[in-house]
Amino acid sequence: MSKVTTTVLGYPRIGDRRELKRATEGYWAGRVDAAGLQETAAGLRQGVWRELSEAGLDAVPSNTFSLYDHVLDTVALVGAVPERFAGIADPYFAMARGAEGVAPLEMTKWFDTNYHYLVPELGPGTRFRLDWSKPLAEYAEARRVGVETRPVLVGPLSFLLLAKSTAPGFAPLRLLDGLLEVYAELLERMAAAGVAEVQLDEPVLAADRTDEELAALRRAYARLGALSSRPRLLVATYFGEIGPALEILARGPVEAVGLDFVSAPGNLKALAAVGGLPGKTLVAGVVDGRNVWRTDTAKALATCAALLGLSDRLVVSTSCSLLHVPLDLDAETSLDPRLRDRLAFARQKVAEVVRIGRALNGEEVVAGESVAERFLDPRVRARLDALGEGTPRAPHAERFAAQNAGLGLPPLATTTIGSFPQTGEVRRARAALHSGDIDRAGYERRMEAEIDRVIALQEDIGLDVLVHGEPERNDMVQYFAETLEGYAATEHGWVQSYGSRCVRPPILFGDVSRPEPMTVRWASYAQSRTRKPVKGMLTGPVTMLAWSFVRDDQPLGETARQVALALRDETRDLEAAGIRIIQVDEPALRELLPLRRADRAAYLEWAVAAFRLATGGVADSTQIHTHMCYSEFGEIIGAIGDLDADVTSVEAARSRMELLDDLRAFGYTRGIGPGVWDIHSPRVPSTGEIETALRTATASVDPALLWVNPDCGLKTRAYPETEASLRNMVEAALRVRAETARASGS
Repeated sequence: MSKVTTTVLGYPRIGDRRELKRATEGYWAGRVDAAGLQETAAGLRQGVWRELSEAGLDAVPSNTFSLYDHVLDTVALVGAVPERFAGIADPYFAMARGAEGVAPLEMTKWFDTNYHYLVPELGPGTRFRLDWSKPLAEYAEARRVGVETRPVLVGPLSFLLLAKSTAPGFAPLRLLDGLLEVYAELLERMAAAGVAEVQLDEPVLAADRTDEELAALRRAYARLGALSSRPRLLVATYFGEIGPALEILARGPVEAVGLDFVSAPGNLKALAAVGGLPGKTLVAGVVDGRNVWRTDTAKALATCAALLGLSDRLVVSTSCSLLHVPLDLDAETSLDPRLRDRLAFARQKVAEVVRIGRALNGEEVVAGESVAERFLDPRVRARLDALGEGTPRAPHAERFAAQNAGLGLPPLATTTIGSFPQTGEVRRARAALHSGDIDRAGYERRMEAEIDRVIALQEDIGLDVLVHGEPERNDMVQYFAETLEGYAATEHGWVQSYGSRCVRPPILFGDVSRPEPMTVRWASYAQSRTRKPVKGMLTGPVTMLAWSFVRDDQPLGETARQVALALRDETRDLEAAGIRIIQVDEPALRELLPLRRADRAAYLEWAVAAFRLATGGVADSTQIHTHMCYSEFGEIIGAIGDLDADVTSVEAARSRMELLDDLRAFGYTRGIGPGVWDIHSPRVPSTGEIETALRTATASVDPALLWVNPDCGLKTRAYPETEASLRNMVEAALRVRAETARASGS
C-alpha cells in the first residue's frame, strides 16, 4: 500500500470577515467597480490555496470559489445561459438576481443542506458551448502563487439532473451527449495546461436513480475516460450512500472515487461487496463537512484501516465540501469551554484530516477521544413523556368557520411573510445594545419606534393582516436559539446560504427548553397599535434543526420534539396575549427530506408530529399559518396537508405558480398563499404581473382560501422597492378580488 495522502473536497469562500459579501454587494450598489470585485475575489482565492497547502494537505482543490454559486458558474462554463439574458451587460448576476423586466433563474436547496443553488434551465433548443476561462484561469493563478491544485467541476450527470426543463415532457438528460463534448474539450484543454487531476462532483448519486440515469452515468464516464489526453478523473460523491452507482464507478475508466463515510457509513460495506476499487484511488470522507463536532479520531482511523485493503491508494478527506461549516473556531472566544472543546470548524477540520493521514502513515500518534459530555434536562424529558402527542385540534372545516367569524377577512386576504427591511438604524441599535452604548430600555424604545413605523406603513398600503416587522431579530433561527436553553450562538460562525447572504447557524448541543416568552412582548405591542390582526411569528421545530448545527448523540426526531415543546409554550402565551393569527414557519421541511425514498416516511412522520405538537395547544379560533420557500414541494404535498395548518404560504414566483398543479392534484382544501413577488430579486413586480399570477391561482384555488403575499420575508430588501412592490400587490389583489366577486354574483 502506498503512502496515505490528504485533501478536502472544498472550502468556505466568503473570507474571514465576509469580504466577498461586502465586495459583491458593493459592486451591485455601484460602490465597487468590476476590477475591485475581482481583486477581492483573487485575494480570497489565493489566501485559501496558500492556507490549505501550508496546513499540510497533499492536494488542494481549485475552482471551488464563486462570486455567487458553483452551479451558476457551471451554467456559464457550458454556455447554457437562457436566451432572455442575451444583451444584458452582466448576465451572470442577472441570472442570479434578475434584471429590469427579466426574471432570474429559479433558486432551490442544494440537496438536504441550507445552501441554495441556481437551477439551470434546459430545453430541446439548448446548445452547449464551452467557456473554459474560469477554471483554467484559477488553476494558472494558483500555480503563480506556488500551489498546484485539482480543479473541481459539477459533474455532467449532476448538472443535467439538477436542471429544470423548459418544455413539457422534455428530460434534460437527453442533452447528455452534447454536454459530454463540452466536458471532453475542457478536459483536453486542462491536460494541455498541465492539470494532473480533476474532481467531478456527482452528488446526485446519493439519491435514488433510475436504470436510465445509471446507464447515463456509465456512458458519461466511458466517454470522458476514453479521451487520449486528459487529467486523472476523481468522481466525488457525498450526502449519502450511492447504491448501484458504486459498481459503475468501481469498474469504470476513472482513476479515483470519493465516498462519504460520515452520512453514509454503509458505503464501507457496499465497497467491500463490489470487491473494492482495484487499481484506483479511494478518497475517503471520514471528517464531517457539514457539522461542527470534532471528529472521533479513533472511529475515523478504524474506518480508514478497514478501507486500506479496498483500493490501491487511500486519500483521507472531508465527507463533502467545507462550504457548509464556519471558517475558524479560534475566532469564538465566548463559548462555554465545555462546548468549545467538542467543536471543529473548517480550519480545524483540515487539521483533523492532516492528523489522521499522518497517523495512518505512522508519523503521528493520535490519542483516543474521551466520551463527550451530554447536556440533559430531566424536566424536559418528563414533560414530553407526560404530554405524549398532545390533543388534536378540531377538523379544519370547524376551525375555518370559527376563524372567519373572529377575523372577518376578505377573499384574497393580503399579508407579508414576517420580516420587513432591517435598516441601518435598526442594526446600529442592536450593535449599540451589544456594546453597552445603550441599555435595554433604550433599545426597546427604538424597536417600538420601528414597529410603529412598520404598522403605520402597512395600514397605509392597505394590507389585511399585519406583522410587526421583526426589527429585534437578527435571524429567524438565531434569535430563538439565543433565548432557548440547550442552544449556543457564535459570534463569527458565518456560513454562506446563497449569493452574498450569510447566516450564523447556532449550535444545538443539549436538551431544549424555553425559560421565558420569546416573542410575546413585541407581538403584543404591535397589536396594540392597530385594530387589524397582527401575526405572531415563530420558527418551526424542523427549521430550528435544519438551520442549526445539531447534537449527534440522539435521533433528530427526539430533538425536534424538545424544540416543539418550547414552541408550544410560546404559541399558548401568544394566544393568551390576544394574538389571533400565529405563523410557525417551516421552510426547511422539504430541505431535510432524506435523499432516498425508503427513508422519507419515517422522517415525515416525526417532522409532522413535531409541528402538530408545537401548534396543537391553541383554540380552534386561533389561526395557524406556516410558510415554506425555495424547495420542490410536489414530493411532500401530502405532508404539507398533514401539518394541519390553517394557511400555508409558499414560494411560487420564481417557479411560476407550478405548485398549483400539485395542490389541485392532491385536493388541497386549506388556505394557501402562493407567493406573487420574488423577494430575492431587486426588481419591483408590476401590478399587471401580479394580477396574472393571481388569476392563475384563482383558477385552481377557491378565492376564500387564497392569500396574497410575497415569496418570503423582506429583511434583505430596501424600503423603496418593498413599499412599491407591496402597493402593487395590494392593488392587484383588490382588482382580482373585485373580478371574482362579480363572477360569483356577490
